Amino acid sequence: MSKLTETFTNIFKIQELRERLLFTTLLLIIIRIGSHITVPGVDAVLLADTIRKSSENTLFGLYDLFVGGAFSNAAIFALGIMPYISASIVIQLLGAVVPYFAKLQKEGEEGRKKITQYTRYGTVAISLMQATGVVAKLMSTSTAGMPIVPEAIRGPGFYLSTTIILTTGTMFMMWLGEQITERGIGNGISLIIFIGIVARFPNALLSEFQLVQGGTRNLIVELVILVLMGFIVAGVVLITQGTRRIPVQYAKRVVGRKVYGGVTQYIPLRVNTAGVMPIIFAQSIMFVPQIIFSFFPNSEFINELSTNWFGYSSWSYSFVYALMIIFFTYFYTAIAFNPKDVADNMKKQGGFIPGIRPGTHTSEFVDNILTKITLPGSIALAVIAILPTLMIKFGVTPGFASFFGGTSLLIVVGVALDTLQQVESHLLMRHYDGFMKSGKLRGRR
Repeated sequence: MSKLTETFTNIFKIQELRERLLFTTLLLIIIRIGSHITVPGVDAVLLADTIRKSSENTLFGLYDLFVGGAFSNAAIFALGIMPYISASIVIQLLGAVVPYFAKLQKEGEEGRKKITQYTRYGTVAISLMQATGVVAKLMSTSTAGMPIVPEAIRGPGFYLSTTIILTTGTMFMMWLGEQITERGIGNGISLIIFIGIVARFPNALLSEFQLVQGGTRNLIVELVILVLMGFIVAGVVLITQGTRRIPVQYAKRVVGRKVYGGVTQYIPLRVNTAGVMPIIFAQSIMFVPQIIFSFFPNSEFINELSTNWFGYSSWSYSFVYALMIIFFTYFYTAIAFNPKDVADNMKKQGGFIPGIRPGTHTSEFVDNILTKITLPGSIALAVIAILPTLMIKFGVTPGFASFFGGTSLLIVVGVALDTLQQVESHLLMRHYDGFMKSGKLRGRR
């Protein structure tokens, strides 16, 4: 405990690190405040009685989890940061198939600025589309015959103003995320999702406790289920943290009186090179059908399709979701790790893999191994992502199940570790001990 206390004390000794942490905290507080400011004209009391109940076991309920309850509050930040993530996915996909965007990705800082600008334009377009769907859902929602949006203010004016407010809220959150990345600690977009998920955990835990206390849930059975799921989650996380090391032999070179090379090093290939990004990508895409369905609130066919086929707890949703995670795992791994570049760099430095010819053969060898070890990693991500659906089938409430396994757990753990790594880097740069002197956290650096 004294070691942990000393580490926290060291954090506040470093002025730059202290300012970054305070800046990040301030912006996250602003985001939480915005998640509770309801858009003008919406009855917040009626909304609490309808949206939360009707969306708890749906994809909108999961969306509400990511935006920290802002969706069920019909807040100015109701769309969250998901439109930005969706736009980023589209731009990255274009980079894989459109030569112009592929060229931009290789142009360094200038190319990155242009890609960022296109991503912002895409965020505006997607936000406008999603905002119109949210407004349509609000205007069609009522409880006990009382509409959430009063008849007196319904019309083009309310539709247009609310759409602009929601779109502006998303753009403001995107700007805050960029500020956190540049002047704060960690990836701003990931931290926004992280704080939204964590903010809902106390209420979900309290609701589950009240159900157990009231006799609705059997405490022993639920504990057994949670422990079992905990072991499954731990096992899957261990699988995704595995690595495969490829030996690289560097030939001896004599320059003057000095001898270079002649040593063996290793290239570590992670089972899960993509991290949590495949889940975030897949989840963003899975929100699109529900947004489209929200434009047809009175269609029985659309409502049945939305509930039975694209519902968060349906088997068809889980199957499609798992396939998309596997696809995005390979896609993001291909972006993050290029075997051809590794082979070229190895050849320039005089290195080679024993038994494999340098150049194209080395690239194919590395690519083959990466493809094989990515498969179990992608399946592990898919399994842990659909765990909440299995927990719901066993009687665990959707709100609590969303926290305990799947997307939320991976995002929370991944973002927390990445943020700690950045804090650790600042401490070690100034010769302070970090949270861990050795082990996984420091080793990941």
